[in-house]
Amino acid sequence: MRSFFTFLLVFLIFSAVPAQQKPPSESVMDRFLRYVKIDTQSAEDAGKFPSTEKQLVLARLLESELKALGVQNVRISKEGIVYGMVPGNMPDNSKVPTIGFIAHMDTSPAVSGANVNPIIHKNYQGGDIVLPNDKTQVITVEQNPALKDLIGDDIITADGTTLLGSDDKAGIAEIMTMIDILRNNPQLKHGNIAIAFTPDEEVGGPMDLFDIEGWGAKYAYTVDGGELGEISDETWSARTATLTFHGKSTHPGYAKGIMINSAYAAADFLTRFPPDMLPETTEGRVGFVHPYIANLDVETSTVKVLIRDFDLSGVEAKENMLKQMAEAVRIKFPNVRVEYSSTLGYLNMKEVLKDHPKLVEYAKEATTRAGVKPKMKPIRGGTDGSRLTARGLPTPNLFTGGHNFHGKLEWNSRRGLEKSTEMLVNLVQIWAERSK
Repeated sequence: MRSFFTFLLVFLIFSAVPAQQKPPSESVMDRFLRYVKIDTQSAEDAGKFPSTEKQLVLARLLESELKALGVQNVRISKEGIVYGMVPGNMPDNSKVPTIGFIAHMDTSPAVSGANVNPIIHKNYQGGDIVLPNDKTQVITVEQNPALKDLIGDDIITADGTTLLGSDDKAGIAEIMTMIDILRNNPQLKHGNIAIAFTPDEEVGGPMDLFDIEGWGAKYAYTVDGGELGEISDETWSARTATLTFHGKSTHPGYAKGIMINSAYAAADFLTRFPPDMLPETTEGRVGFVHPYIANLDVETSTVKVLIRDFDLSGVEAKENMLKQMAEAVRIKFPNVRVEYSSTLGYLNMKEVLKDHPKLVEYAKEATTRAGVKPKMKPIRGGTDGSRLTARGLPTPNLFTGGHNFHGKLEWNSRRGLEKSTEMLVNLVQIWAERSK
């Protein structure tokens, strides 16, 4: 009889311990290292989506891998967007809102994404990180204080000659690994999960053509943020201004009294930007104007300017300032015709997301469950979610563990990738728990 009770006690103890979670078939680190080696750099002003055919190389790979993981209705749109649906495992999936996760496939045109050679700095013990193939490229602790919290971690960088591509292949790897974990662990309950991987986010991608209705998500998250714990429900409102200066070209040997060189007017315009309103001199919630590309020629010169502010009134004030600068140039160069135009990029998502607080509440809880302290941070930029939110699909942004996007000093870490993935797995369970 005593042996029976001993057996019963042991049985009860072990039956109360949750079954250990099975690992994914491929670690998030290994997935990430595979994806960053694929060149997916997008291009400005290509006039088509995707702007570069090489983005489709990753799109087709993801299509194949999603199908292998049991994702349903996987397809690539003519714009290069990869869609899919992870079926829920609830008794009644209709009681749980379909939640979407989005990451973008392209990397910034600012720095080469070709022949990325990821370097793993194992068991980081502190100090600056010198990138091996260009030793002038140094990730300093002073400029990257988050490194102080990653002693013993494996830090992932490029070799100093390219960007890494953590923006946003970290997000892709984390979403794919989440799907893998859920497939291997049916005890983790979740509703239907919509998946999308988008092209051309860095150059104003095809989000106006994103099939929200066909995708099926009621709410969504972009997985495109920065350091661990950062959750964002606020972005810039953004416009892009184009200044065109029209002159007159002729043979320079016989140009007296005939030639009107528009390049001088464009150059004068560039000297008029207030030093305290530039991206290199602003931070936090202070907006900026940023002349980021120019073409100088005798006949026609152009300057493109990014206008960014968290408030629409700030965007309007900056536009008025640029128009006044253009008028001053016209007065100084009366023979040069000056044209001003601007286009809307995206709007601050806060105006919509404030009416859907549970999206952020659940993300904070998922982050806390992963052992990471959540922190709200407005994005000094935009995401695909900015435009989807404006179209009626509330879409805040979640962290990926990455740092220093768009440059050769970009980095992530094993912990960054793993904890971001853990947060996503927690998040889909929380939506299921709260919807019972």
